Amino acid sequence: MKLDTASPIDGQGLPRLEARLHEDLRFLGWPGKDWVPAREGISDVVIIGGGMCGMVAWMALKTGGIHNLRVLDRSPVGREGPWLTYARMETLRSPKELTGPAYGHGALSFQAWYRAQFGTEKWESLDKIPRPMWMDYLKWYRRVLEIPVENGVSVDRVEPEGDLLRLHLSGARESSILTRKLVFATGRDGTGRPNIPGFVHGLDRKYWAHSADEIEFDRLRGKRVAVVGVGASAVDNAAEALEHGAAEVRHLIRRKEMPTINKMMGIGSFGFTAGYASLPDEWRWRFMQYSFATQTPPPHGSTKRVSRHLNAYFHFGKAVESTVERNGAVQVGFADGTSYETDFVILGTGFTIDPMSRTEFGDAAGDILLWQDVYTPPKDEPSRDLGRFPYLNEDFTFREKVPGQAPWLGNVYCFNYGASASLGKVSGDIPGISEGAGWLTRAIAAKLYAEDVALHWQAMLDYAKPELDGSEWVASELICEDRKGKVA
Repeated sequence: MKLDTASPIDGQGLPRLEARLHEDLRFLGWPGKDWVPAREGISDVVIIGGGMCGMVAWMALKTGGIHNLRVLDRSPVGREGPWLTYARMETLRSPKELTGPAYGHGALSFQAWYRAQFGTEKWESLDKIPRPMWMDYLKWYRRVLEIPVENGVSVDRVEPEGDLLRLHLSGARESSILTRKLVFATGRDGTGRPNIPGFVHGLDRKYWAHSADEIEFDRLRGKRVAVVGVGASAVDNAAEALEHGAAEVRHLIRRKEMPTINKMMGIGSFGFTAGYASLPDEWRWRFMQYSFATQTPPPHGSTKRVSRHLNAYFHFGKAVESTVERNGAVQVGFADGTSYETDFVILGTGFTIDPMSRTEFGDAAGDILLWQDVYTPPKDEPSRDLGRFPYLNEDFTFREKVPGQAPWLGNVYCFNYGASASLGKVSGDIPGISEGAGWLTRAIAAKLYAEDVALHWQAMLDYAKPELDGSEWVASELICEDRKGKVA
């Protein structure tokens, strides 16, 4: 007889899974006891970003008993994060079994969500997670946990106000709000912006786009398209152009050969997640610089999605130096002295980390301590890009370049890609996001408790609920003898 190895919720639909999840949460006493003394009109924590990072941060904070939270996202409902905007891959790169933002709850994982609807056989035959399906899962995650994301709200500027932070908003019911702690759960470009190379400066915007832009691919039908780069975003955008009828797509690649090995994948472990942040600067720099230098290759499926088209080309050793409009087309000049004519250029050049580009900080962005301010790498380990990452404290908070210049930065938490140089891959990628959220929560809880320690002490003094009411025992006399044997 064949044993039934399926979960009780397999193919039984989401209502049964949701009932199991809520029961599990009740068994664990979720949410945690609210222990933070209330301050009228002041949030304890505000999270910027209602995507994966922001939601798991909310889940972790609620688990830790921090309830006075707000989650703000500038996007419309269901459009948080990159999944339905500039992410154009067919499937996620991460293995389907990773638990991602489940935060230790099996019933909150993608696997449970998928199997509840489609069953074990479909799960076992699934290769990688389709990108739109991952967004469907995140929408369910928000709904089942009742996460109160405030959509259409943008944080325009942050400034200190005493020991608090005042956030100036657009799209909210208030023009500004006060909070004690602020979390930037803002994803891949959360501490920077799209990387726009200088060679397109001066070129009319109608001739080029960055891979993070909203691109009207239908307008590229019958056009010659040049894609600069060969990372994941570059090949995904190339595939979109090809599938929308581009006459040809040519990858213009600075490297001499295709990167094929994801070095970070080879060392991923709980040890790396837990231990990276405590390593000396030279080791942290070495790991990240090597990852940058070797480059993460595009996914196998994404690359095949491009190369299966006969009108797709990969050109190596073609470093772009210039772009010039000429007779309604773009003349692309290369470092080797050659050139090529195309109709449209897509920049698959990724993102830069640069706190100065974040308008939320205003002039104070220049007060943020960067890796280049702290560490001088060996000559054989250069990386200008890595040097621009913020040099964070171990609790995700920003440091100030000059002590006393902007101490309020210690109340702002970088829970996005910008934290990776200092703390590792725990605040943006699926594999370590739950560990990062727990780490973040412990750090915030510790600070909130320390700031209110006098109140907690007074609460201890004032606490007067008796465990015993006097009926539990009867006092009696003990007959004793003194040292001379006489009854005392």
